[in-house]
Amino acid sequence: MVEMDGIEHRTVQVNGINMHIAEKGQGPLILFIHGFPELWYSWRHQITALASLGYRAVAPDLRGFGDTDAPDSPTSYTCLHVIGDLVALLDAIAPDQDKVFVVGHDWGAFIAWYLCLFRPDRVKALVNMSVAFLPRNPQRKSLESLKAVYGDDYYICRFQEPGVIEAEFAKIGTARVMKEFLTYRNSGPLFLPKDKMFGHPLDAPIVLPSWLSEDEVNYYASKFEKTGFTGGINYYRNLDLNWELTAAWTGAQVKVPVKFIVGDQDLTYNSVGTKDFIHKGGFKKYVPLLEEVVVMEGVAHFINQERPDEINKHIHDFIAKFH
Repeated sequence: MVEMDGIEHRTVQVNGINMHIAEKGQGPLILFIHGFPELWYSWRHQITALASLGYRAVAPDLRGFGDTDAPDSPTSYTCLHVIGDLVALLDAIAPDQDKVFVVGHDWGAFIAWYLCLFRPDRVKALVNMSVAFLPRNPQRKSLESLKAVYGDDYYICRFQEPGVIEAEFAKIGTARVMKEFLTYRNSGPLFLPKDKMFGHPLDAPIVLPSWLSEDEVNYYASKFEKTGFTGGINYYRNLDLNWELTAAWTGAQVKVPVKFIVGDQDLTYNSVGTKDFIHKGGFKKYVPLLEEVVVMEGVAHFINQERPDEINKHIHDFIAKFH
């Protein structure tokens, strides 16, 4: 076990893979689930804050990320694989806690919705950020829908062909790719046209915001330099397979208490139809125990890093009700 800033690091074997986790504190467990292109490290501010408030904060690197194993097969990254890892992790590290608190962001939010759909018996309450619940459309596969709305240069569509986007990222350089993603503030859809990635010259300087330092970027870059981006991108390559695998949950509701937080400048919040779904009854229909929707002004996608103090308070205020 290694300690860094008072945060302990260890490896837990789950479903035949070695999963790296960061943890701190004692008490009711909070499982933090990160997104792309991220790591346990995205929750560094939340881990220390919630541990100091009497919780055991646990943030894994998901399969394919950071110091967790990355299976070779692209189809080893479905929602069922990832939820299987998380349930096995909880069984291994908290066998005495039937239910835990869950906090998700980006892909981690997507995964957290699935966790609550598949195993609501394991979740006390959920705080999810950026990605609202997406009901399964039985009429059309996910990629077909995205292509119809956004076209082939939309980032998720560009991620589909194995090896292609990885080669383009390699040309740009890992640290630059991390800066491009983490500093992205355009509320419109993210397009990555070939040879014009991120919509500006790649030698244009990037000024880091006050909430992100060079050292923090370098931590991410050091991990992705080692692993590459393929593991994380494979999550996107399973959208249609997830669609097939989750047919039995068409129309199913998320039956756990939920607080949802999003920034008004987040590209997810500004995507086609999302605001209406969130605010005009669709969200509440599928998530009947949705207790609160918080739209933070002037905040973009990486909300828990951009406004850590406010997010820490939002998490604590909500989960404190469920002791």
